[in-house]
Amino acid sequence: MTTLIDEKETLMQLVLVSLNFNLSKACLYSEKEEVQIIIRHWIRILDIKLGWIDDFDKFVVNYVTLFFFYYLFIAITIFMLDIFCSLSKLRRTFVGHKGHVWSIDYSIFGGNQYLCSGSEDSTVRVWDVKTGKQVQLFKGHSSDVFSVKFSPYHNSYRVVNHCYPTICSSSNDKTIRFWDFKTAKEVQSLNGHTDSVCGIVFSPFSNGQYLCSGSFDKTIRLWDVKTFQPLHVFNGHKYHAWSVEFSPPKSNKNKNNNSIGVIGGNGYTICSGSWDKTIRLWDVETTKELAVFKGHKDSVMSVKYSQYDTNTICSGSRDNSVRLWDIRSNKEIHAFKEHINIVWAVEYSPFVSNDSAETSIINQNTICSGSRDNTIRFWDIRTNKQLHLIKGDFNKDYGIISLKFLALKKSNCIWSVNLCYGSYEGPIRIWE
Repeated sequence: MTTLIDEKETLMQLVLVSLNFNLSKACLYSEKEEVQIIIRHWIRILDIKLGWIDDFDKFVVNYVTLFFFYYLFIAITIFMLDIFCSLSKLRRTFVGHKGHVWSIDYSIFGGNQYLCSGSEDSTVRVWDVKTGKQVQLFKGHSSDVFSVKFSPYHNSYRVVNHCYPTICSSSNDKTIRFWDFKTAKEVQSLNGHTDSVCGIVFSPFSNGQYLCSGSFDKTIRLWDVKTFQPLHVFNGHKYHAWSVEFSPPKSNKNKNNNSIGVIGGNGYTICSGSWDKTIRLWDVETTKELAVFKGHKDSVMSVKYSQYDTNTICSGSRDNSVRLWDIRSNKEIHAFKEHINIVWAVEYSPFVSNDSAETSIINQNTICSGSRDNTIRFWDIRTNKQLHLIKGDFNKDYGIISLKFLALKKSNCIWSVNLCYGSYEGPIRIWE
């Protein structure tokens, strides 16, 4: 006998199929009204048939929200590299810094898109991506600003007292500082490192409540940005800890809640690159060193986890090479050696090469590197070949020192993939 529950489940499946098809078209053409009509249509049918409008209403809202953001994510992160190579052009240049642009970050707030940057000139600057104009300047550091990040914790809905973005910066002056976007004033300073603070990164869990920092004092530190208190010090590197990264959410296999360890990292790890030529992996929960990757012949300047669970790390070094590592075996997969000077920055690219068997977020097959040789290079991690090269402005850039991929909104639901880089001499440029 068919029950009311069975009938609900059957209709639910039909609803999902129809919503998938119709919402795809609606999102494609950026028609909000179409989405609303579709939802109302199905709600009316099911309300008449089964009389369970309240539960279904909640379900539809949740489903549509998840559906929209999932496909928006797919749309703005999957791009064919050959299209970028053939159509890419310099979109915008931001001028203001005097000296190396060590770091850049990106955020959307209040409907506007912003870049922040840290420089050798001791300043942190914020730029409006659309206009190219500088909209804020933070002064307070007494030396190079090595890293900048928009704080996901302070910019979240949980922190109601902050109506404007908060920016975090680390410096050669041994401090980490938090800045209020609206007032340009320093909100808080973290002191604890005994030498220059280089890389910083916010946790992908707990709403970004935890901050990791690497320093010339050879240590990596964890901080609680809610209380601004230190949590733990990781020791092991024999020289400067220059670059740090948290593992991405997709690499976290432990779905159970627990409070073991320093901050209950729940399976997350930290990766650090050092001037001792090694890359080290640390367990956030147990605080233990998990692995050491050896192979670089000089200082490691940049490390990145793959965002799509491929169990790899890429790194850039003063030995002019980009290297790919297998996390499971702790072994080097390949070394890319076409750069002729320091590789300052590496990123996993949102592009897939045009000969991919599949085009999906799990087939991320290109990495990108920026070098003192004033080039940005794209590499295929399957064939180990160079796919594309972008040359900086030799008269004004004198080298690439920082990289960031951006998904910038152009109009309605139209987004474009952009590559932003910071140079040795101050200009910040965006390639579309």
